Amino acid sequence: MLLRCIDIEKSFGGLAVLKGVTLDIHRDEKIGLVGSNGAGKSTLANIISQETEADAGTILRCDQNIRMGYLRQAAAFSLQDLNAALAEGKADFLEAVSQMGLSRVTRWDEGRFQALSGGEKTKLALAQVLASRPDLLILDEPTNHMDIQGVEWLAEAMRKYKGAALIISHDRWFLDQVVTRIFELEWGRAKEYPGNYTFYRQEKQRQFLSQLHQYQTEQKEQRKIEAEIARLKQWSAKAHREAGKTDGHRKEYGRKKAKLRDQQIKSRIKLLERKKTQGVLRPREESRPQFELEAAGKRGRRIIEATALSKSYGQKTLFTDSHFFIQRGEKVGLIGPNGCGKTTLIRIILGQEKQDSGELWRSPSVKPGFLSQEMADLDAGKTALDIMGVSQKDEVTRVRTMLANMGFDAAMVGKPAAKLSLGERTRLKLAALIIHQHDLLILDEPTNHLDLHSREELEETLQEYDGTIIIASHDRYLLEQVCDKLLVFADGTLTKLAYGFKEYKQKAEEARAGATADKENLLVIETRMAWIINELSKYAPEDEQYAELDEEFQKLVQKKRELSQ
Repeated sequence: MLLRCIDIEKSFGGLAVLKGVTLDIHRDEKIGLVGSNGAGKSTLANIISQETEADAGTILRCDQNIRMGYLRQAAAFSLQDLNAALAEGKADFLEAVSQMGLSRVTRWDEGRFQALSGGEKTKLALAQVLASRPDLLILDEPTNHMDIQGVEWLAEAMRKYKGAALIISHDRWFLDQVVTRIFELEWGRAKEYPGNYTFYRQEKQRQFLSQLHQYQTEQKEQRKIEAEIARLKQWSAKAHREAGKTDGHRKEYGRKKAKLRDQQIKSRIKLLERKKTQGVLRPREESRPQFELEAAGKRGRRIIEATALSKSYGQKTLFTDSHFFIQRGEKVGLIGPNGCGKTTLIRIILGQEKQDSGELWRSPSVKPGFLSQEMADLDAGKTALDIMGVSQKDEVTRVRTMLANMGFDAAMVGKPAAKLSLGERTRLKLAALIIHQHDLLILDEPTNHLDLHSREELEETLQEYDGTIIIASHDRYLLEQVCDKLLVFADGTLTKLAYGFKEYKQKAEEARAGATADKENLLVIETRMAWIINELSKYAPEDEQYAELDEEFQKLVQKKRELSQ
């Protein structure tokens, strides 16, 4: 045992967020902490790290000198942070950032740090935390903004990491790869599930259906008892009436019969009350927001076409001489490492930025809707209704209904955006997209900050949407479920692929396996060639053995050339 939380409670402004949360963390184990937005995950992490004090409860530390490393959501990183990281653990820090795809960070100047992408900030902050080699890692949304290469490296690093880790994440693929236990925060309490994310979802659904079946069975029994009580009351009333109409022995018999019915009624009522108070409760259904996207009328097939498109920033070339097109109805995933130019391409498509050379044509009839990954474009002082920009009574009613379906209660609708969680703000931005019918959705990291239920609901909605979608995302499950085409940033160019993410990863694995086999074959060939050169020195050119060895040598040269190509 490394650390134990016992009956942790925490409230904010009279709202109880944590209600007697108990969980254990063992050495070397990786735990996933999941739950809806606002469930208290970050609050619990802050309490464990001693940055926030609990209202009640106890945290037992088996070692008072436990070293903790805490990666916060929306991590920042500056030149000063770099100098501190290099001073604390230069080798470990540089190895981590290199593995995550960042190079020559020691040469970066102040301007480079001011232009860091969200993913680059996360990688640098994560490398700094890992380099400190803590006993307990607390990672709050470590894969937000991070590219696929970084997420894959982090998953592998977590599997090898010798310390314990408490991971708050909505990245389902990452949780599946890393954690061996899930704690779900729901309604202020924690419930434990052994296994990874997929097992947790299956087990939770199994438990829900089992409890629902028990509840429905008991409801049938209660209705049966209620029917018996009603029938007994009828019989009792009849017995009382008959006893009043007779006298003597028959009257006494009638009274006894009526009394027996009354006793049976009391017994059944007690049984019914016991079942209602002690029986199985109806299981609460998960709160799932409802997104209802509708595409505007379809016109034409071609929406976007790029010809010899190029873009650079200073000495850094993002992409050059790139050609691609997007047709109406396609669902295209943009994939590539952090800083490769995904957001820049989106800005060019939207007309917010100009390419250096080449052309990008966008159909004038298309009506794009854009969801950015930044929260700065939301006016923090405006309420949800203000942001929706509606004023007429029927429009306000429609928007309120839509927001309610997306998980916004009356109190949340009246809050300024600054008071909403990051996940709630993301849902609010999606709501703003929904009220205007768009035939092209451009989504930049749409699942960042969304809880698991919201991600699943968004996936289902995007699958059913019949317009065109362009998604820049590191969320593998989202890409696999939604995108049927890919636009890949690699080697300084953009390449359109006519298949989805799962097939793309499959082909990449096959290519890597083939490259490994080629290297092994190349080594065998070079070894054989060296042996032949040594053997040739033993014979004269006119010897038969010399001719045979020379012929084999020429064939090996050809094979080597083919493998090298």
